Amino acid sequence: MTSLQIQQYAKYIGPTDEHDYALLDLRLYDDDHDEAVAEQGTFRKVGPSEFFHQFADADQPNQSQDLRDVDQIESIVAPHGSALIRLYFRIVHPSFPILQKDLYLERYARSYRVFSPPLLAAVYILALNWWSYSPELRGHVKPDITLLEDIAFRSLQETSQRPKVSTVQAGLLLLQRPGSISSWQLTCQIVAIGQDLGLHLDCSSWRIPVWERALRKRLAWALFNQDTWSALIYARPPHIALSNWAVQPVSSEDFPDDAVGEEEDIVAEVEKGRTLFNELISLSKMLSSILEQLYSLQAELDITHSYDPTKAVLERAKPIQVRLKTWWSELPENLRMDATRSGVLSSVGYLHLAYFATEITLHRRILRSLSPSTDPYLIQICRSAAKARLISAMDFFNRLKPEHLQSFWYFCSKFNFALIGTFAGLCFVTSVSQDEAEFYQRRLMEYRWTLRVSNKSAEFLEIASGILESAVGSLLKAAEGIESRKVDFPMLGSGGGTGGDGAWDLEGELSSLDDTDMEGR
Repeated sequence: MTSLQIQQYAKYIGPTDEHDYALLDLRLYDDDHDEAVAEQGTFRKVGPSEFFHQFADADQPNQSQDLRDVDQIESIVAPHGSALIRLYFRIVHPSFPILQKDLYLERYARSYRVFSPPLLAAVYILALNWWSYSPELRGHVKPDITLLEDIAFRSLQETSQRPKVSTVQAGLLLLQRPGSISSWQLTCQIVAIGQDLGLHLDCSSWRIPVWERALRKRLAWALFNQDTWSALIYARPPHIALSNWAVQPVSSEDFPDDAVGEEEDIVAEVEKGRTLFNELISLSKMLSSILEQLYSLQAELDITHSYDPTKAVLERAKPIQVRLKTWWSELPENLRMDATRSGVLSSVGYLHLAYFATEITLHRRILRSLSPSTDPYLIQICRSAAKARLISAMDFFNRLKPEHLQSFWYFCSKFNFALIGTFAGLCFVTSVSQDEAEFYQRRLMEYRWTLRVSNKSAEFLEIASGILESAVGSLLKAAEGIESRKVDFPMLGSGGGTGGDGAWDLEGELSSLDDTDMEGR
């Protein structure tokens, strides 16, 4: 069941499987491995009601292809394999700890042949993005990353027939490639494989090694993050529901002690990466709530048929907004933007960007609920709050340093950067006055230009610029063509009133963040 097994694979036996728990419990399990002979393969009991059906790799076709693939992968990067592995664990692993570092390095020192082809290739592929950062690599010819990707994706499909933890690890790593754009189908696939492996279960008391329990928890939450953010950026229903999610929170004991003997600065960066990973999990949970409460088909139906759609949205949004505000105010000091040290790569940028994307997703739904019949006072409150979020997000982009831009960025970052511009476009087209429209048009054009001139700093920014152009390019061209015309804003002069019931409570929770609150973040 471990991530580096090459002899067998296992599938979780669920509660409605043809093999009922009560019947499985009657079998005789040996004391050494908790295994019982099955008609095909073996059954393994890891907990009171947790069983796996294990099969030999040799029972599946293409297993012999694995060794040919890993040999080819290693020949492509030779003689730089070891240097690339060190580069990966130096830059990617600290903030994306889905591998077991000590075990990986130990196995690699013995032979690269113990790894599955897609996992070995995926580690190399990500490390190649920082080729020039290694003194021992930068003077050499860079290996063919396209050929590595071809082997990685082909072998991933083949090994998916023999799913292991390493299959999920490889899929998650390949999804983090800076140039990757379409990843929804692969995300769906690795979520399904993760469920086959029982990653959605609480493994805290399973009869497996302690390090494997820790690895499964970290990997499970990485899968949850991937599914949640993919659901946002591809506008699809998430596949992981918290009602079928029993994974316990990640604790400090679940991270390998992989900084022992390192210098103090390295230890600090490793600790920062662990904290960042934990904070992204917390943020992903809140994003999951937003998608469920404000964007699911049932939520859309309930809101549409409510007496006052805007207030219905605000009632759902308010508790999540409170949680977001608390999360932001309690963000650890070492994850602040101004905590980045000169000359040291830092991935905190993607966490801050994810926060702004989450806020924008919340306020985007609020803005879309407004109509000419909405109380003008409520419109003012909601639009002021949305404006504050947009300005903060754009200012965040302007504060990014090379230490941020050249570091590891989470896969959805390119979409999240584009989302800032999309939100500016939404604020623009829903403006309630000529002055407001001109303000948003200027900010959108400024952001679009800044993203364009910055995209040489990092590959993912160039992709973000293209995504934004696709989303708002035609809007800006049309706006430039009618710039001198007076625009009619139907929300102006709609329904009177000085504020509906509960308006002051809503104002308190949706008010903009104080400037000092944003300072240094």
